[in-house]
Amino acid sequence: MPAILTGQVLRAFAHALPKVELHVHLVGSASLPTVLELARRRPAAGVPTDERELAEFFTFRDFAHFLTVYLAVTSLVRDRHDIHTLVTGLAADLAAHHCRYAEVTVTPYNHLLDGMSGDDLLAGLETGRARAAELGVELAWCFDIPGEKGVRAGRETLVFALRERPAGLVSFGLGGPELGVGRAQFEPFFTRAREAGLHSVPHAGETTGPATIWSALHDLGAERIGHGTSCAADPALLEHLAAHRIPLEVCPTSNVRTGQVADIAAHPVRRMLDHGLVVTLNTDDPPMFGATLTGEYVAVAETLGLTTAELVRLAENAVAASFLDEQRKAVLRTEITEMTLPRATDFA
Repeated sequence: MPAILTGQVLRAFAHALPKVELHVHLVGSASLPTVLELARRRPAAGVPTDERELAEFFTFRDFAHFLTVYLAVTSLVRDRHDIHTLVTGLAADLAAHHCRYAEVTVTPYNHLLDGMSGDDLLAGLETGRARAAELGVELAWCFDIPGEKGVRAGRETLVFALRERPAGLVSFGLGGPELGVGRAQFEPFFTRAREAGLHSVPHAGETTGPATIWSALHDLGAERIGHGTSCAADPALLEHLAAHRIPLEVCPTSNVRTGQVADIAAHPVRRMLDHGLVVTLNTDDPPMFGATLTGEYVAVAETLGLTTAELVRLAENAVAASFLDEQRKAVLRTEITEMTLPRATDFA
């Protein structure tokens, strides 16, 4: 019978498991020390410069409050050196959790709106990505639209993405609040992005119902769904996602911290798995939520009583759902298999 791991053995197994991260925001990946450094450099931004006060600042009341904090931190990031610091900090954190590859969400429109030059943004991404490779982590980029800023943000994000097309850019996304921000208005930009070879990965169903997910699928041609938490409320949608093998970028701790679910036990990830959906585990904005990629695997495994085989399947799902080429996917699958088979036997 497959092993169900607990305690330190589970944590050791989950930590060592080679992983892929598909849903993490660059600004949201900033560690507290990094945010503190930036806040002290730019006190006029209004982000606390005291460590204790900053920790309280990151205690979110609801999703709207989270967005306010997130945009305040974004305003601290002003030049290529700040971008480089964010990318290399994220890469070090990913490497520490045996993450081999990550698709990182970057929101160019917000940075340009805050006065950063496009050249600075691209230079910081490039040098940070090179440093990440030295740490054993391959990074790719998703340029996303801040949906609350409307059609203009969509148009300018598309123009920037297609004009600059930096190395590692693989996808086009849509983030920010969902309430009052219909997916369909961004259809022309997603159509053009897909025609240019970028993959469609909008957020949907994080803070709204299944209708937003259906719209992301039909209007934006979504190939993966960011979050997708509310899909469990619609049996027809569950069947559609399963039948078409459309992956979900599930972020359990994020959903708890922003008040979308009460706790991990209340999260619909169990129902998603039971319906055969392609579930991947991700961190979203890890330091802001006190999350790590290892921690997501542990939290879900402990709550749902997952076996080693099920944990391995989650890791393999992320590889399959990534936009890596087939050769690189095969390498990662082999690495997962070589690591897990003896370990699963030892821990059984």
